[in-house]
This record gives sequence, structure tokens and C-alpha cells, in this order.
Amino acid sequence: MRETKMSNYRWTICALLFFATTVNYLDRQVLSLLHPMLEKEFNWTNTDYANITSAFQLIYAISMLFAGRVVDKLGTKWGYAIALIIWSVGAAMHAIALPIGHGVSTMLAWAGLSVIPVSVLGFIAARAVLALGESGNFPAAIKATAEYFPKKERSFATGIFNSGANIGAVLAPLTVPWVAEKWGWESAFLIVGGVGLLWLFFWFMFYDKPEKQKGITQSELDYINSDQLLDDGIVEVDDTEKIHWVRLLGYKQTWAFVFGKFMTDGVWWFFLFWLPSYLKVQYGMVGTAITLPLAVLYSMTMIGSIGGGWFPMYFIKKGFSPYDGRMKAMLIIALFPLVVLAAQPLGHISFWIPVFLIGIGTSAHQAWSANIFTTVSDMFPKKAIGTVIGIGGMAGGIGGVVISKLGGALFDYYKGIGTPQTGYTIMFAICAVAYLVAWIVMKMLVPKYNPISDLS
Repeated sequence: MRETKMSNYRWTICALLFFATTVNYLDRQVLSLLHPMLEKEFNWTNTDYANITSAFQLIYAISMLFAGRVVDKLGTKWGYAIALIIWSVGAAMHAIALPIGHGVSTMLAWAGLSVIPVSVLGFIAARAVLALGESGNFPAAIKATAEYFPKKERSFATGIFNSGANIGAVLAPLTVPWVAEKWGWESAFLIVGGVGLLWLFFWFMFYDKPEKQKGITQSELDYINSDQLLDDGIVEVDDTEKIHWVRLLGYKQTWAFVFGKFMTDGVWWFFLFWLPSYLKVQYGMVGTAITLPLAVLYSMTMIGSIGGGWFPMYFIKKGFSPYDGRMKAMLIIALFPLVVLAAQPLGHISFWIPVFLIGIGTSAHQAWSANIFTTVSDMFPKKAIGTVIGIGGMAGGIGGVVISKLGGALFDYYKGIGTPQTGYTIMFAICAVAYLVAWIVMKMLVPKYNPISDLS
């Protein structure tokens, strides 16, 4: 018999998700911070770098389609653990990208295919493994949140663990350039890749399904399940029935999430992957010089992540359904990135102006992200959450490929005609309006709260 006193074990799980997400973003950001150094060493063009980042996003997109299914099949505990092992190995592989590239180049030569620069091939291979593993982070984390939190707390819990992305983004510029200058760029990849493996020890120690978790009292278990009662009074169970993703594409709720992710994920990745290059092109800042502005910028995003997760509760307390409250909050959030339109026109005054304006935009993205993820658990039963998150993640990855390739092409073109800043002006404008466009289409697809209770 469980104790009746209310425990708070669900926040321990939230902390584990937070640290995993921190490691996730720390691993993926190392390359962008070392881009100016690697660009010089390997003589990369902007298109070369765009090809490397696009490879990550494309593999991430494809993997997301299956990652949710794998997490739904294996369960959260093992699905998350396997994902983290794979992405940690992929992160460390960057340190030996050159020999990997030689091997890949040899295989391509045997096949009679055109040769891409060896260094580019090596980094593409490492990014592919990194993307394969990292694709499991959010499907697993959102599924764990749905298991441990009632709907009214999910966006707040999602905002907290999603703020790990911001912590990772802050820690990376504070540590990676320094490590690279002191011990070489290879060491940065190896050290950061090894950090994630420490998390596994705590994950296996503290995580289990709520029904099996000894640290949860009956009162907390009842609270977790408080809004999951079906019409006959039976608590919804996260069963292992296979849900075909093709069937999920028949719902407008799926397409709303898919379009929202397609339009906005690429914006976050654009800033994550290209901001160090922007500071170099616009202000001549390289190495440890970018540490402070990037740390300040990504520190701002923590406000958006946690505040954005809390924001819908204001409307929910006024009587709106969780979904309708979230959509009202997301409309307001979608307006904030518009300030990025002023980053280039005012950037001549000081580099701090675009840093702060882009910081507002990225902060808004994290607020948006905390809520768009939670719309899935608002609309779908637990057994389908991982799969729907995977479909949307695939769409977000494809959006990231589009925006990264577009950025690389624009930057090379305008660099060739002597006005490299123009490319960033165009890309900032696209990033600024993406959220408002996404919200309008999502609202058109699902104008009111319409949950799906039967997928049979």
C-alpha cells in the first residue's frame, strides 16, 4: 500500500530530462563554435559548412520519424538510454573526422561518384551518427513528461526540461573555445561527447514508470492521473499497441504540429549553427571573443523557455482548455521574434544590439517550443505521443535543411559580390515572421480544442 502523503518525485524526472537536454544541445553546438577555426584549417566555403549542418538536419529529420516509434516500442527508459549512447559516440567521432572522411572518400571513389572534400565527408559522417542519436531526445522526454505530469503541468515541465537546451547553449561558448585553444579542437569533441555517458548512471537509478516507481506516493500517482480518466472511470494506460504513422497523418491535429515544427525548428537551428559565423563576418569576432555575447544571448532564452511553459497556465486558470490556453499564449509569443527585423538596421551601433534582439527571438522560440510540444499530449493518447512527436520532428528537420542550405547559398553569393551582410539581413527577416505564419496555419487547421481519444 502506497503512502497517502503527496510526494514530488515527478520533478526528479523533470531534472533528469533537463540534464539530458543540456547534454544534447552541448553536443550539437560544438561544431558551430569551432566553425571559424575549422573553416580556416580545412578551407571550407559557406556551402561546405551548410552541407555539413544540412546533413545533420536531414538525418535528424528522417530519424525523428522512426525515433518516436522506437521510443513507443522500447519504452521511455531504454529508448532514451540507447539514444544518448548513440549521440555521445557521434559527438566523439568528430575528433577523428579526417580519417573517417578518407575512408568514405575511398568508398565513393570505388563507386565512381564525384568526390566531396575529405574533411566535409568526415564531418558529415560524424554529424549523421550524432543526429541519429539526438533524434530520440525529445520523443523520449515528451513521453516521460506525459507519463509523470497531468496536462495542466506539462507545458511548465516541458519548459523546464527544454531550458536545458539553453543551458547547453550557454555552457558551450563558455567552455568549447577555451578547450579548443588550450588542447585542440579534437579535445573539445571528445570531452563533450563523454559527458553524456555520466547521465546514464542516474537515469537507470531514478527512472521507472510511475506505477512501478517506489518513490511516488499514492497521492502523487492519483494527481498525475487526475485528468486522464476515460468516460467509464478507467485511467488511460500507455499500452504498447502499434500506431501506424500513416494513420496519424489523417488527422488535422497532426498536420498542425507538423507545419508548426517545419516553420520554426529551422529558425532555432539557424541561429544555433550560424551565429558564430555571423559575429565573425559582421564584427570580426572569433575564438573566445564570442564567448560573452553568445553566453548572454542564450542565457536570455532560459527566460523564454520557463516563462513560456508557465504562460498558458494564466489562460487555463481563466477557464480555457489546455489547448486553447496554449494557442492564445503562442499567438503572443509569435509576435516577439519580429524584433529580429531590426537587428541588421541597428547593428552598426553596437554588436550588442543584434545580440539582444536575436536573444529576444531565440527566447521566444524556446517559449514557443515548450508549448508546441505540449499540444501533442493535449490532443493524442499516450501511446501515440512519441510517434506524433517524431513526425513533427522530421518536418522540423526538413525545415532546418531548407533554411541552412538557403543560408549557405545566400552567404556565398553575397560574399562573392562584396556585401556578405545582405545574406544575413534576408535570413533574419525569414526567421522573424516564421512563427506568426506557423500560428495562423495551425489555428486554421485546429481552431478549437479537439482531442483524439480513439485511434482504433
